[in-house]
Amino acid sequence: MSFGRRAGLSDVEAMTPIVLVVTGHVTRDVVPGLCAELEALLYGPDGAARAPGAGVDCDVGGVVRVDLALVEAIARLGLVARRAGGRRLRLRNVPPELQSLLDLVGLADVVDLECGTGTGAEESGGGG
Repeated sequence: MSFGRRAGLSDVEAMTPIVLVVTGHVTRDVVPGLCAELEALLYGPDGAARAPGAGVDCDVGGVVRVDLALVEAIARLGLVARRAGGRRLRLRNVPPELQSLLDLVGLADVVDLECGTGTGAEESGGGG
């Protein structure tokens, strides 16, 4: 009998991730709305968590300005994701300037980052 590794894609989640797309210029005024939008994606009308095993992806490829308001939004979205069953926020299509800013403020280890335009090259933060 052999108990080798199972064939297949071990890094692929069984469920489709929940996806929030952030575009345009993110200001401090829109951060509460983004958090509410993510909560609506994570919870049903009855307050029960939707797709509890699904990951939480945040596509930031359409953001036109990288600044501390965007970093605040990412930090707060990460908190919303964690409060929804300990989920970890994964950022997709992260521009290099945003990656540098997240490194500078110490948030690169709090979220998972995928740089570029979704080519599959992923840089993962530390465990959490």
